Amino acid sequence: MATQYLCPWSRWRLSSKLVPVSRRELIRRLGDLGFNGPFTGTDHEFMTKGAVRVKLPNQHRGQDIGVDLLVRILRDSVISRDEWFSVA
Repeated sequence: MATQYLCPWSRWRLSSKLVPVSRRELIRRLGDLGFNGPFTGTDHEFMTKGAVRVKLPNQHRGQDIGVDLLVRILRDSVISRDEWFSVA
């Protein structure tokens, strides 16, 4: 696997560590990975891809989605870390 850098002249590599993301960023990346939506549900909005249905966390004032919740969302939606970082 080739080493990825922030920019061609930078010596800082891209991290493979998950970091908190905004709800908007989560929806954008899921869309880039082929998910449709978001659709309105009874308690939460959700996105779908085939038979996979992912609940989106509700919007909270200025709070990002934490790493622990992000890991659960990625696991439930069958998305690998490599796929997640490929659409960053």
